[in-house]
Amino acid sequence: MPEGNRNRRGASARAPLSREGVIRTAMAVADEKGTAALTMRAIAEPLGVQAMSLYHHVASREDILDGMVDAVFGEIELPPPGTDWRSAMRRRAVSARAVLRRHPWAVGLMDSRTRPGPATLRHHDAVIGALRAGGFSVAMTAHAFSLIDSYLYGFVIQEVSLPFSGSEDLAEVAGAIVREMPADTYPHLTELATEHALKPGYDYGDEFAFGLGLILGALHPDEAAGV
Repeated sequence: MPEGNRNRRGASARAPLSREGVIRTAMAVADEKGTAALTMRAIAEPLGVQAMSLYHHVASREDILDGMVDAVFGEIELPPPGTDWRSAMRRRAVSARAVLRRHPWAVGLMDSRTRPGPATLRHHDAVIGALRAGGFSVAMTAHAFSLIDSYLYGFVIQEVSLPFSGSEDLAEVAGAIVREMPADTYPHLTELATEHALKPGYDYGDEFAFGLGLILGALHPDEAAGV
């Protein structure tokens, strides 16, 4: 078959290019290589098109970043209507952590965009609505939202930066540190490592639920009257 016919057949067999396809491909590139590698050429290559073709569907790299952030918010579970506020905030935080672990590049972008998309706006409105329905004043809603997200984003940043990804990796990394560390010089660090972090079944991710529980337990809508 002539080369030109093969190229035309390949082009016709590809799914039509769309804004959603460009955004999803950009997310896949960022998941693998980070946003620093996110060029028009890097996005176009797996789509099998020229970089200039992308501009028929997105305005710029910034437009792509806006779409990526909105898509991430769209993956986070919204607080179900009628759920008590603590359960709603817990479910939403657990879902958000899982999504951000899939897309670690997103943590630094989530609140940086000046043109939020519909999924972003829907997400924020639902979280605020769940807190307001739970009896929080407007001011206390703002305090609670900020506190929960500060903990959520901070935990994910720390979690994805750790030099291990599971209990086996942790045992190997921390075990090597402990073996080389003079126990009498760093007794408290040695104690925490050997009696907690290196115990069978320990998962650093479990610390998230503990901290989230403390925050949700400390928040009370009736305190809004004093704010």
